[in-house]
Amino acid sequence: MTLDSSAQPVRPRLLYVAQWFDPEPTANKGSVFAERLHALGFEVEVVTGFPNYPSGKVYEGYKIRPINRRQIGNVLLTRLALYPSHDSSRIGRSLNYLSFFASALVYLTFFARRTDVILAYHPPIMVGVTAAVAGFFRRIPVVVDVQDMWPDTLRATGMVNSERLIALIGRVCRWTWRRMDRIIAQSEGFRRLLIERGVAPDRIRVIHNWGDHIETGGVAPAPPAALAAPGRFRVLFAGNLGRAQGLDTVLDAAALLAESHPQIEFCILGDGLETERLKLAAAARGLGNVRFFPRVSKAEVGPWLAAADVLLVHLKDDPLFAITVPSKTQAYLATGRPILMAVAGDGADMLRAADAGLAIPPEDSAALAAAVQQLAALDPAERERMGARGRAFYERELSFEKGTQAFADVVKAAIAERRKTG
Repeated sequence: MTLDSSAQPVRPRLLYVAQWFDPEPTANKGSVFAERLHALGFEVEVVTGFPNYPSGKVYEGYKIRPINRRQIGNVLLTRLALYPSHDSSRIGRSLNYLSFFASALVYLTFFARRTDVILAYHPPIMVGVTAAVAGFFRRIPVVVDVQDMWPDTLRATGMVNSERLIALIGRVCRWTWRRMDRIIAQSEGFRRLLIERGVAPDRIRVIHNWGDHIETGGVAPAPPAALAAPGRFRVLFAGNLGRAQGLDTVLDAAALLAESHPQIEFCILGDGLETERLKLAAAARGLGNVRFFPRVSKAEVGPWLAAADVLLVHLKDDPLFAITVPSKTQAYLATGRPILMAVAGDGADMLRAADAGLAIPPEDSAALAAAVQQLAALDPAERERMGARGRAFYERELSFEKGTQAFADVVKAAIAERRKTG
């Protein structure tokens, strides 16, 4: 018998479970990430819900069914039924999480094809629970990508106020973390907190996020018409407009600068639970130097970022956010524009390491107004150098290629260890 030297090695099968996926404007683990995992040697199936984030309404062109499976490129995409919701109703949000949990648990445990590893994206924690249970019954390793620290996030955003419920969710989280073969944390602060909560340090790997819009081809050269008019100094905030972002501080800073610096304009691009309230508040205060723009897709956001003079990151002043690197940070660095970081801790440390802008305390409108004035007074060439340093740091430390290779290494190590131990 002769061996066929042309035979290709068998690809390990990977189930990637994420409640939100393209075309939803979620974190940077979408279709390009899944295709990249295929390129790095995996046969990939994505298990997700029907797109409804952030509006809570099912996207046009989609109809909820128990299951919908499609081959898209090299990736099998499986969508499962869920209850669409993303408003301020705790009941609606809970039903959204629990319905996907139920659908995914049944599918992963009983109906998904044979697989070698599960990669789960958290939040919500129920995705991690689903993966842990399915991994146990199918006797396969599970890796979880932790992008939010629950229950800390729920408390910080005000979504859950009951300390009894917070404690219960905390126990569920600790149960889940301890049953993961590997955990990927988005920051060093997350790693420290996971260790404090009982996770063995050798099972945690820090992999920083890469920029969202880099997945769809990077920054296009043409600025949007809304930001093309000359004579303005534009500070752009792009992303979710929720309670965690604390954007009342931006309105307060705009009020401080309205008369003395009429050329400075705050542009808010995106939507979320706080959108309408913020618009009404800006109108009531007569803030003509604050402009709101509706959410755009990841494919379209690059020109908006590139057209701004300064890109703003802002979160509430909360201990949780001091160990968080907001995902927009990487997209901003990759764009090559100066950054104003109103986040303490890990996010500010990353900006200082990149030397790509100014870091100020969160929820401090006077500091925000002063920092904007300082950046506006700089020579444009110096602002360009700031942005260039950020872009260079991104390419050196945070690129899509480097991050995805690290993911593949962690997943392959989990598979190898499980096979070794039986």
